[in-house]
Amino acid sequence: MPLAAITPLCVASTAPRALPRPRERGADGRLGDNGAVSRLLVLGAGPAQLGVLAAARGRGETVVAADRDPSAPGFRYADRRAIVSIEDEPAIERLARAEEIDGIVAPGSDHAVAVAARIASRLGLQHPLSPEAATLSVNKLRQREALAAAGVAQPRSLVCRTVEEAAAAADELGFPVVIEAPDRAGDRNVARSSGRKALAAAAAEALAAASGDYCLVEELHTGPTVTVNGFSIAGRFVPLTITDRSVAPPPAFGVTLANVWPAELEPAEIAAAIAAAGAAARALGITDGPTTTQVLIGEDGPLVAKLSARVGGGHDGELSRVALGIDGNALAVRASLGEPIRAQELAPKHGVGAACVRFLVAPAGALHEVRGIDEAFEVEGVRGIRIYRKPGHVFRQLQRASDRAGAILATGATRDDALDAADEAAERIRFVTRTAEAVA
Repeated sequence: MPLAAITPLCVASTAPRALPRPRERGADGRLGDNGAVSRLLVLGAGPAQLGVLAAARGRGETVVAADRDPSAPGFRYADRRAIVSIEDEPAIERLARAEEIDGIVAPGSDHAVAVAARIASRLGLQHPLSPEAATLSVNKLRQREALAAAGVAQPRSLVCRTVEEAAAAADELGFPVVIEAPDRAGDRNVARSSGRKALAAAAAEALAAASGDYCLVEELHTGPTVTVNGFSIAGRFVPLTITDRSVAPPPAFGVTLANVWPAELEPAEIAAAIAAAGAAARALGITDGPTTTQVLIGEDGPLVAKLSARVGGGHDGELSRVALGIDGNALAVRASLGEPIRAQELAPKHGVGAACVRFLVAPAGALHEVRGIDEAFEVEGVRGIRIYRKPGHVFRQLQRASDRAGAILATGATRDDALDAADEAAERIRFVTRTAEAVA
């Protein structure tokens, strides 16, 4: 999807001010102030936030974006930008007060979901998440406890406070296992261990990264995993897209290379996955707004691997738009501004046979140029292409989602048609990189 021209950026002030001024809503539910548009603070301006930033910009909102990376690609959509860590809660609150925002959203990543909910509560802003629900969604241990109390099936996990306890847990659960710092938002401290040597290193790293004194060791299921993207209205969970995903091989862990809709499961399995995602949302106290839930399809039924109380970071909102005619990113923006959303707006508007998001990976090195984008757009079925980085960016070997170079959105009569279109387009795009040493 070609990127629209964006007005120049400016750095936002962070001087403290009073609470945001009260606004009145029009007949359409949108905020207004003598004709002024609403002001939305978006936490994060990386690839995972591009869809929500573009949706807010497309609605004509005043977009304030915060990210610690001055070269974050989402800044192209911002009216004002702040170079600040989205996990620096005091700084983000000062920014929110200075900008007199009407809403705050943390899309695509768990890192600032709870920060957004707490700041919205303190500033008296309408927000889809309560601080309590947001905390349960980002703290893996507390989420596991809440799901267990509600009887929601999930993978077995054990709390460990030493490397020795982690080794004993792995022996009990059986290799391979997943090790993570459960009180850190996001997936930056998650690792797969298939043997004792790797386990010791991963457990030591997780224990060092955790703000508490423990890590989680969880069993790793190798069966199918689907992503259930849904939206809740007044406690009613409505499923949108249920997608399969393919992931990158080691050394990456859990890095998605493609999301494909519809998921290739039996109808009964789809229904069970939806029921599990809805039960998880209710167990965490999520009554409104978007969720994305990873559901493992086991022999004895679905297991909830993780629920995130936000729109997905793999262009899930865009996928929903082309697949169902429901713009998940626009819904996330509206929810963050407290606008009413009616149940009928979540009904599919049109249908295509299949759709997919296929991620692009560049060779390691400093990006010199990107070739073939126009040719890629000519492939039938291609609905959008995003290139994340500008020349000069240094790509690493693929290990995390942030190492990906871009994405292609494609549709087709069947899953294979959509994937073939995305693959053909990807073959036409070339990332020309040079070794970092040569550039230096």
